[in-house]
Amino acid sequence: MKNRTEIIRKRYDRAAKYYDVIENMMEKKWFSQWRKLLFSHVKGPKVLEVGVGTGKNMPYYSQDWEIVAIDFSPKMLEKAKERASKLNLQVDLKLMDVQNLEFADNSFDTVVTACVFCSVPDPVLGLKEIHRVLKSDGLLVMLEHVRSKKEPIGKIMDILNPLVVGLYGANINRNTIENLKKAGFEIVEEKNLLSDIVKLIIARPIK
Repeated sequence: MKNRTEIIRKRYDRAAKYYDVIENMMEKKWFSQWRKLLFSHVKGPKVLEVGVGTGKNMPYYSQDWEIVAIDFSPKMLEKAKERASKLNLQVDLKLMDVQNLEFADNSFDTVVTACVFCSVPDPVLGLKEIHRVLKSDGLLVMLEHVRSKKEPIGKIMDILNPLVVGLYGANINRNTIENLKKAGFEIVEEKNLLSDIVKLIIARPIK
């Protein structure tokens, strides 16, 4: 797993320079409204964003929150720091891997992710770590793309997945709902945003 993590980390380091440019069209068409919806479900005061990337979610942060935002890519984190500075945001940015969170148990009211668990090498381990650091009455709020249950779309995603992982480091056929259940979460809400591929997911830790 350590080797897989390093491989994916290096891919995101390489992509950091042009990441926002590549996703600009999708951001304008879909993601900006999805991010607004995602953050409408985030409750403070203590919030953890996992996989902050270049900081695209930062415009949706509330000034009332105490926010820690992590990423395992140093180059992505540099971009996030630049964005936080431009937005004059008080956010604690840390280089950290969700598979090994350096926080005490029951630390956060909400953990939020946006298109992160396609890239985590061991998604169940990462979700178990989030489960650990969430308070018993906390929430995990996710915007994630997953494998379609519609066929033949799902099978096509399976076939294409090795190519996408090799090029970009992201899996397009993850079953995030099932992984959440394996990690000890109860699904509170599952809302399809683009067919059944992009979802808003709200989950509660079963303590």
